[in-house]
Amino acid sequence: MENVNFELAKKLRHELHQHPELSNEEVWTKKHLIEFLKTHTNLKIVDKGNWFYAIYQAGIDKPNIAFRADFDALPMDEVIDLPWASQFPGKAHKCGHDGHAATLAGFALEINQNGADKNIFFLFQPAEETGDGAIQCVDLIKEHNIDEIFAYHNMSGFPYKSVGIIDGTSFCASKGMTIHLEGSPAHASQPETGTNPSLAIANIIKMISEFTSPEINKGLILCTVVQIDVGERAFGIAASKGDLRMTIRALYEDELDRLQENLENFAKAQGEEHGLKVSFYYNDEFPETINHKESAEKIRLIAKSKGIELVEQKEAFRGSEDFGHYTKLTKGAYCLIGNGEDYPHVHTNEYDFRDELIETGVELFKGLAEL
Repeated sequence: MENVNFELAKKLRHELHQHPELSNEEVWTKKHLIEFLKTHTNLKIVDKGNWFYAIYQAGIDKPNIAFRADFDALPMDEVIDLPWASQFPGKAHKCGHDGHAATLAGFALEINQNGADKNIFFLFQPAEETGDGAIQCVDLIKEHNIDEIFAYHNMSGFPYKSVGIIDGTSFCASKGMTIHLEGSPAHASQPETGTNPSLAIANIIKMISEFTSPEINKGLILCTVVQIDVGERAFGIAASKGDLRMTIRALYEDELDRLQENLENFAKAQGEEHGLKVSFYYNDEFPETINHKESAEKIRLIAKSKGIELVEQKEAFRGSEDFGHYTKLTKGAYCLIGNGEDYPHVHTNEYDFRDELIETGVELFKGLAEL
């Protein structure tokens, strides 16, 4: 990567870091990225509202390859002393999406200057953290007949500047699930005159271990209780409403669907047995992210050819990533670039994206564009 381009991308990263915006609120971020590309490239830019993409056009008969970066921040405070620290309390780039976006912008600089033998689509995506960003952008794949798509995430616990890759599922499918149960209130001294959801919620929780048993599932499957909210802080009134909030997660989407169905059916049965109204709500829905073997092999090939340390991941990450929406529609792969084995993890107070990873990401993307 040309040093002048690295310095521009690094400066851009610091500017993005100073102006973090949460999922689906990235107005300044999107505008600033577009201004950067208009100032430093002559790429065609297509504004799609919450998101945008830029295009390097090599010819209508050339392959179409896309590279994606996310650009939303997290609802966290910046507590470490940085020259480019967040200027907005309660918002910070503690996942490194500022670095991902700066990498893609730096890659765009290099392609704009040096050219390519493919049509390159630079996809800048919002709202990865909530799982509803990629689904907004999937029309790009269909409209432009994208042949292949790539992206990366920075990751601690991996050697510095190494590339981690795995065939097949790389990140689990997951979603937030709320079971709402509603009965009728009663005086605390006469609980039998009302309908209390507490026992039904307890019974649902007891069934979790059965539904997630390794004996009936072929892959990792988890149901994590994140909140139990029953009744009010009023000691004279028996509880009449309750919410059980869980994150359900699985290596395979079909097993996630089955877990959801089992939980719904059991909750409905509890509702009938105890005289409760039952309803369900879902949020932060992520697909499984699957790497196509052919695309993963290209990442391996480029890493080796450029002398980048390659780490073969032994298993998928339990976390989730909405990139899987793209690889349902076309070939692609999602890799990791190492922050260092002892570097603070993403989503922690001590974390900040390491600028030097921009160079690694750009070189990896350039190699993929040249294949």
